[in-house]
Amino acid sequence: MRYWQETWAVAQRILTELVRRRRSLMFWCIFPVTVLYLNGLILAERANITTAKAFETAAPSTLVGAALFFSCLGGSVATVVAEREQHTLKRLFMSPLSGLSYFLGIFVAHGFIALGQTLIVAAIAIFSGSTFQGVLPGALIIFLSVMAYVGVGFILGTQFARRTEDVNALVAAFGVPLLILGGAFLPTQLFPQKLLDIAQFNPVFHMNEALLGIVAEGKTIEEIGGHFFFLAIFALGVTLLGWLSYRRMLQVERRL
Repeated sequence: MRYWQETWAVAQRILTELVRRRRSLMFWCIFPVTVLYLNGLILAERANITTAKAFETAAPSTLVGAALFFSCLGGSVATVVAEREQHTLKRLFMSPLSGLSYFLGIFVAHGFIALGQTLIVAAIAIFSGSTFQGVLPGALIIFLSVMAYVGVGFILGTQFARRTEDVNALVAAFGVPLLILGGAFLPTQLFPQKLLDIAQFNPVFHMNEALLGIVAEGKTIEEIGGHFFFLAIFALGVTLLGWLSYRRMLQVERRL
């Protein structure tokens, strides 16, 4: 009970600051909508399909390949770096708040952001006539994607970023190639075989293919088993590494 109360308190503080700033919240709403419309309209024209079918295909890639990447990965990096710059972590050391609760609180906060983006993307696609299948397996894939992004965000934020100015360069350097190679902006069907072979090591590719197969193509977990297995192992692995990186950062901060 104590850990849940502390976790929710951390998540609530982060979400409250986000609501007060409003600008970041507004941009995180506008970004997936813009990408969805661009991908959907281009796909409808080039593939000669209906707008509803195009949005149905574009929505999964827009969500896990673009929206969640910047909000959950970029957002968690920015949160960790800002806490260090503002010396919030040093103040937390003097409180009874546990490190685990803080770690989980950031995860829960970005989970709520991901939920909001999911509802926005799904609502626009459904309003355009799209239909989605496999809601529960799709929700599981989104959950694993959030785990993966926040875990990577903790690793980058604690080990590589020291100032707020580092965040954009870090996310761009690591992220943009992964997004393109993962099929966030271009359908993977257009990739040459060499790029497809490289994409097998890209978690964004597996997120995209798994969610697309489940909600747009009506496949089962067994049919997208390779993508799902890779994503599950990756999410658990980077979450553990993120926690270890966070513990190491706390030890460093305590000595400063």
